[in-house]
Amino acid sequence: MLRPERMSKVSVTGSRAVMDDVIEAVHELNLVHLSDYDGSWNGFEPGDPIEGADTASEKLVTVRSLESILDLDEEDAGPSRIVTEDELDEELESVRTEVNELEDRRTDLEGQLRDVEERLDSMEPFADLGIDLDLLSGYDSLQAAVGEGDADEVRSVLGAADAVREYEVFTGEGDAVAVFAYPAADADDDALDDALVGVDFALLQVPDASGAPSDHAEELRHERQKLQSKLDSVENEIEEVKLETAGFLLAAEEKLSIDVQKAEAPLNFATTENAFVAEGWIPTDRYTELTTTLGDAVGDRVEVDELERASYDAHDSFGHEEPATHDETPDGEVAADGGTTMDDDQPPVVQDNPGAFKPFELLVKTINRPKYSDLDPTVVLFLTFPAFFGFMIGDLGYGILYMGIGYWLYSSFDNGAIKSLGGIALWAGGFTALFGVLYGEIFGLHQLGELVWGGHPPIEKGLQPVGESFALTWMVVSILLGLLHMTIGYVFGFVEEVGHNPVDAVLESGSWVLLFAGVWTWIFSTQASATKPDFLFTVFDGDPFAFGFGGFSPEVGTLGLAVGAVGFLLYVAGEVKHFGGPGIVIGALESLSVLSDALSYTRIAAVLLAKAGMAFVVNLLFFGVYAVDHGHGEEWHFMINYGPQYALDHYEGASIMFPGLMHSGVAGVVGGLLVLVLGHLLVLALGITSAGLQAVRLEYVEFFGKFYEGGGEEYEPFGYERQYTTQD
Repeated sequence: MLRPERMSKVSVTGSRAVMDDVIEAVHELNLVHLSDYDGSWNGFEPGDPIEGADTASEKLVTVRSLESILDLDEEDAGPSRIVTEDELDEELESVRTEVNELEDRRTDLEGQLRDVEERLDSMEPFADLGIDLDLLSGYDSLQAAVGEGDADEVRSVLGAADAVREYEVFTGEGDAVAVFAYPAADADDDALDDALVGVDFALLQVPDASGAPSDHAEELRHERQKLQSKLDSVENEIEEVKLETAGFLLAAEEKLSIDVQKAEAPLNFATTENAFVAEGWIPTDRYTELTTTLGDAVGDRVEVDELERASYDAHDSFGHEEPATHDETPDGEVAADGGTTMDDDQPPVVQDNPGAFKPFELLVKTINRPKYSDLDPTVVLFLTFPAFFGFMIGDLGYGILYMGIGYWLYSSFDNGAIKSLGGIALWAGGFTALFGVLYGEIFGLHQLGELVWGGHPPIEKGLQPVGESFALTWMVVSILLGLLHMTIGYVFGFVEEVGHNPVDAVLESGSWVLLFAGVWTWIFSTQASATKPDFLFTVFDGDPFAFGFGGFSPEVGTLGLAVGAVGFLLYVAGEVKHFGGPGIVIGALESLSVLSDALSYTRIAAVLLAKAGMAFVVNLLFFGVYAVDHGHGEEWHFMINYGPQYALDHYEGASIMFPGLMHSGVAGVVGGLLVLVLGHLLVLALGITSAGLQAVRLEYVEFFGKFYEGGGEEYEPFGYERQYTTQD
């Protein structure tokens, strides 16, 4: 779980005569992550594509172009099928001709339709004016302009213009305005245009036509209708072709993709005129499967070697243990007498987690895929992320809804990432429901606590004044969770480094473990207790939990300071080792994060109280709440079964915080139900964006930052997962 699947680098060496058979067998096995040959071996060159690669690539481009035109997706596929070469040649050409002809017709009609719509758009303002087009131009002494603007502003400007002697303004029902003006005797030919400068008036070009513009507009609408009808007809034909050819095209794409993969595989090989060498990575426990498959395919005409089993130590070389070279023997065979690998590549990563943990690999990959040498933090995310989330929301009703959303995502989508989100939501919802039962809450109401725990659930959120000690407790618990969480991260970092450099492991990771343990042991000790918050010593000593812990003794506190000092000195020594003298200042400043990093986990308690407060307000608005002070803190109660007057009459010292919309008549009930539903939906959504994001932040920043680097290569075996084709 904490390490990826063990990988081995293998080589396959054989005669060129059997290379095609080897490619076929390895491709069908879908196992080997091929390494690229870099051309560095004496006498070996990268292989050439198998004959027919260019033809298959051209056909593949054609098929994908047709799929794009027809807007195909995998739901259109139908049952899997066999696609033969003859069928591919004949049917593909027929489909290409038909689809391209329809696409040409569609493109032409779309162009004509755009042209008609543009002409209609330009004619509409003139039809709105209702003035014949031949009356809007062609005058010797009269100047005319048509545009869209404010007619009153145009009249005001023209009335004040010295260059305009007389004018008339016509308007339609819209914004179109037609202006006719006689210029003054000494005015120039642009008197009207000059007068309209600066006015809210967008000039329109008069169409090159005559007669009533409404007739032209009607004609264009009719033409548009005919073109749209023709276009719809072509779209229907294209849809029919899509339904008829979808299965063939998707199967053809898959077949051609496989053919191209196989044909281009030799580009990764080292080859001579008579031999080839291919290398790649496979899961170690499948080595026998590879040798058996190739043995069945070509017998003893290839040699399969396990070159190495990759070490999990990042500082080990990812190559052969002993260098050597590949040479061609006189009889044309390849001798591999040891050999350096063709590519000093790191092993690809196959995360090795049980099924329940698998969805949380998505959270790891969101940052970066683990390197082969990294410890995989998926298991820790599985154990902590849902618990953090559930603890912060802690409500049976919300938990059930989150699980429902998760189940829907997991069962309704084939996309791996969405299914993983569904799995994460299922686990997060489960923990939310579990903590909801422990808190005794369902949609923020405490009736569950009455039913399950007789009104005394084992834990409370601490929102009410009477339970404020629980709020303080969760602050302390959040810090303790953070210390445990970060310590695991530092231990991971120590484990990764100790095999290579024990000194660095102690200075970089061990120092922080000592620093955190020492400083926080002193904080939780009674030494100098007068300077520390009292709740540190009471929350586990009777208020609210009687665990008998009232703080470590002063002697333990002193020991903690000593341990913390050792950790501080080790950390500063590590910084000095890397940065010299300035490392003292750097180490001293960075050591302060022993407080800030742990305190950042108090956001868990903060979000818990914030979400509880939001749910409380939603329920308060609908049900109403009365408060009663029994001397040890004020208690709040929802008025679910009775109204405000009943509470005042039956509970001594009761005061009404809010009477509740449900007690305010029919209109109040209707409005209140809307508030209740939308309010809880809002809390549900904000639970994801607040509790979810805060939990993710703690994982990524506070936990991953202690050891995780990432940047691993994805395992992409040479092969193909068939969906639309069956074996020939």
